[in-house]
Amino acid sequence: MADSSQFYTLTYRHFAHPVLAVIREETFGEDIGQNGWLTAEELRHFLSELEVTAASQVLDIGSGSGGPALFLARTVGCQVTGVDINPSSTTAANAWTHALGLDALVHFQHADASQRLPFADDSFTTIIAIDSMNHVPARSQVLAEWARVLRKGGRLLFTDPTIVTGILSNEEIATRSAIGYMLFTPPGENERLIQEAGLTLVQTRDATDKSAVLAKRWYEARARRREELLTLEGEAEFEKTQRWLSVVHTQASERRLSRFAFVAQK
Repeated sequence: MADSSQFYTLTYRHFAHPVLAVIREETFGEDIGQNGWLTAEELRHFLSELEVTAASQVLDIGSGSGGPALFLARTVGCQVTGVDINPSSTTAANAWTHALGLDALVHFQHADASQRLPFADDSFTTIIAIDSMNHVPARSQVLAEWARVLRKGGRLLFTDPTIVTGILSNEEIATRSAIGYMLFTPPGENERLIQEAGLTLVQTRDATDKSAVLAKRWYEARARRREELLTLEGEAEFEKTQRWLSVVHTQASERRLSRFAFVAQK
């Protein structure tokens, strides 16, 4: 996975700061430590689609600060391994895991998801990647690698929030890419690559409306706490993030850049 920008580094470094917790609550309603377009309600739905149980062995790709993975462990009682390219995220996630006393169920490690994963064949019953696939190059190789570590009959789910479904200007693409490496995917390409990896597509679901709503809430919650965020991020980074959120909202609400969820089975 390509290296992250300051957006992610600053988010993970200051993850426990009270102002970020308030912003997450105002943005997502239920704060589970997410950093994307995922709500707790959507994650519960994903768990049902993936048929996750206490016996599941789950791999979370692009696990970030660890909130969704820890939510999984607390809700279902399953084993979860998270991987992320940003060392700040895995450090914060493992510290949070230890504070919650969940070390026996959850572990996070630094890894580049675009490379061979440090796991044996058939290691996991479930793979989940929320709003991280668009940051990972060599997607056909990535899906083949997921198929390698997934057990027969196991399911994977990923969301892709940058599927091109309308006309985009070069300025809009540049702003959307401002937080780090980004891939923009044509409709139908994920379905083709899933099949190419030897996996069976179970479901494709449009989740664009959710990202439009959350981007607007996130922008407004940050704007209300501008002065506090300036001390954490600096003015340049604050304004860049606000521009990014504004563009996400516009593109999603006009359905020119869409978010879809894909479920596949081995």
